[in-house]
Amino acid sequence: MYYVYVLRCAGDTLYTGITPDMHRRMTAHMTGRGAKYTRSHPPRSLAALWEAEDRTAAARLEYAVKKRLDRAGKEELIAAPERWSTLLPQLAALSFTPVSGVTLESCLEGERNV
Repeated sequence: MYYVYVLRCAGDTLYTGITPDMHRRMTAHMTGRGAKYTRSHPPRSLAALWEAEDRTAAARLEYAVKKRLDRAGKEELIAAPERWSTLLPQLAALSFTPVSGVTLESCLEGERNV
């Protein structure tokens, strides 16, 4: 199981990534050992989260969010994560499940096994 996530970062910017372990990855982002981008734009909140069946599917969703959606499209996806297949029809053959109720804080505390 892989996860695709969107972080709302400093300066009201967005960062999209993938991971098999949300606790480990969010801890890395928050301690400056994550992506180069989040070192200079620390995460403020977890804006959206999806489960993907495997790494390949997760990477395809990550790429589509980063490269095929402008800022307005990303905000629309964050507001309605279940609409991913409408906003990104080229991925309709794949399966992604929006995950609700998970916060950046709960990932850091390891409350959920995500």
